[in-house]
Amino acid sequence: MLELPKSKVAAVQAAPVFLDTEATVDKACALIAEAAGNGARLVAFPEVFVPGYPYWNWLMTPIEGGPWFERLCLAAITVPGPEVDRLCAAAREHACVVVIGVNERDPRSVATIYNTNLIIGADGTLLGKHRKLVPTWAEKLTWAGGDGSSLRVHDTAVGPLGTLACGENTNTLARFALLSAGELVHVANYIALPVAPASYDMAAAIRIRAAAHSFEGKIFTVVACSTVSEQIIAAMSADRPANRALLERKNSAYTGIIDPAGNPVGDPLIDDEGIVYAEIDLNACIQPKQMHDIIGAYNRFDIFDLRIDRRPRTSATFDDQAETAPVTPQDHES
Repeated sequence: MLELPKSKVAAVQAAPVFLDTEATVDKACALIAEAAGNGARLVAFPEVFVPGYPYWNWLMTPIEGGPWFERLCLAAITVPGPEVDRLCAAAREHACVVVIGVNERDPRSVATIYNTNLIIGADGTLLGKHRKLVPTWAEKLTWAGGDGSSLRVHDTAVGPLGTLACGENTNTLARFALLSAGELVHVANYIALPVAPASYDMAAAIRIRAAAHSFEGKIFTVVACSTVSEQIIAAMSADRPANRALLERKNSAYTGIIDPAGNPVGDPLIDDEGIVYAEIDLNACIQPKQMHDIIGAYNRFDIFDLRIDRRPRTSATFDDQAETAPVTPQDHES
């Protein structure tokens, strides 16, 4: 008999200790302990929480932002690595699933970094990582794009879980790929983006995307967004005072949990630091699918054919097994 889990989940809305990797991991571990202490079986963190977001891409020229890019590269982590080990140990100690955004450094290229979400099981196992497929707009100055190998759904204590970072939650095909792999719990993590165009309401945009995915897929979406701390504002406006007003703009962060009907479960957080909690029952995903099961009976796969290439991409393939031709008598004679 099918048994779907019921779980208490937590979505963290917080700022990192800007560009301080060790201190940010300390903060993440403390937040894991706090959320698990309040009964959470899943703790979701913001996009690139470790150790921060490249706001300089939006506020400076590429030349001016160069030194900041170097700092971020030096502060980025490898996966696996000692920082990942600490996060896995915290998940294991507190018996909760953890999804957290990090800046991941390519092990072979000191200047190639990825916007990566880690998925950690309640037993402390690193279940997988997802690299953001396409960095959004100004982010292309910082991050390389991921590949299809990370478009996967993971079996976790809170159910089949997938994740996408920020703007790629707008990517219909990426979302459909996760739904097709059996996703019932989706973690969508974001950064506060007060530097967006003045007409763009970031909090509303996050809520709309989360509600759309939940309603279309009949699943739960857990949204975790960062905040902009005074530390970040001071760093980005030290010699550019006009940046302060941009970075202090309200309605720039939204954190909450969305049910399979597209409705919020409990009250979301807007802008302020904190943790949102909610009880989710995956049995609530069943009846809505009788109406619209877009990965099943409510689709026409004789008409539509989506193919996802999940082969990992590398910069080069090294073949160290050179073939040796057999030696013949004629070779000796020559």
